[in-house]
Amino acid sequence: MNQYTPPKVWTWNKPNGGAFASINRPIAGPTHEKELPVGKHPLQLYSLATPNGQKVAIMLEELLARGHKGAEYDAWLIRINDGDQFGSGFVEVNPNSKIPALMDRSEPKPVRVFESGSILTYLAEKFGEFLPTERAARAETFSWLFWQMGSAPYLGGGFGHFYAYAPEKIEYAIDRFAMETKRQMDVLDRRLAESEYLAGPDYTIADMAVWPWYGGLAKGRSYNDAADFLSVHEYKHVQRWADAIDARPAVKRGRMVNRISGDPAYQLHERHDASDFETKTQDKLQAAE
Repeated sequence: MNQYTPPKVWTWNKPNGGAFASINRPIAGPTHEKELPVGKHPLQLYSLATPNGQKVAIMLEELLARGHKGAEYDAWLIRINDGDQFGSGFVEVNPNSKIPALMDRSEPKPVRVFESGSILTYLAEKFGEFLPTERAARAETFSWLFWQMGSAPYLGGGFGHFYAYAPEKIEYAIDRFAMETKRQMDVLDRRLAESEYLAGPDYTIADMAVWPWYGGLAKGRSYNDAADFLSVHEYKHVQRWADAIDARPAVKRGRMVNRISGDPAYQLHERHDASDFETKTQDKLQAAE
C-alpha cells in the first residue's frame, strides 16, 4: 500500500470512495428543494430503518403498546443513499441532515426534534414512560444512553465502515476498531451480568438506544459476517439481553418501519396506521400488483 502524506491544507477534490461516497461532502445545508410530506397524526417521523432509525420507531410502538394514543404517528421513508436527507424540508427539521427526525404537531407551535437520543428523551418525558423519575435510576439511564452516543460511532463509522464498506481492506484500521468494538461488547456483557437491563431491572430508553446497534451485532445482523469475525457468541449476557428485547412485539414492529432491505414480509416502507403491519408490507403490495 502506498504511503500517504497529508497535504498542509486538506481540500475536497474527489469523492472519498466506498459505499457512501456519493452522499458524503464537507459542507452542510440542502442540495435541492423538496418539502416533507405531512400525515394525519400529531407525530411525523422521517427515517430509515438503520440502527438509529429503529430506535425511534421502536419507542413509538412501545408507547402505543402501553396505550398512549397520542403516540400515533406517520413514518415517512427517507432514502439516504438517494440524498433525501439533503432536501430543503428535511434540513429544516434536522440541519445535520441525518435520520431520524421528528416533528411534533400536537404542540401549539410544532416542535422539531433531531438526534435519536434527543428524540427518545423527548418522547419519554412527553409520555412519562421508559425513563425513571428516581434520581439515581434516571442518571443510570442517561449514562447508558450517552454511552451509546459516544460508543456506536466506533462500531459503525469505525469497525463497520472499514470492515464492510471501505473500498480497500486496511489491516491497521480493521484491527483498531475490531479491538474497540470487542472492548465495548465486554463493557455491556459485564453490566448485563449484574443487571437485567442496562439501567437496572426495568426496560428503558437506554436499552432502546443500545439494542439496535449492539443487539443487532450480537444476532448477526450487522456488517456481513462480522458476528463470526468478532466472536459475538462469547458475550453470553449480551446474547440473553438481545434475545429478550428481540422477542418484544413492539420491537418486532419497530424494526419493520421504514425498512427497505431483507425479507419483503418485514419491510414496511411507510407507516400510517397500526393496520399497515398486516396489509401494507412489501410482500403484500408486490402480490397485489
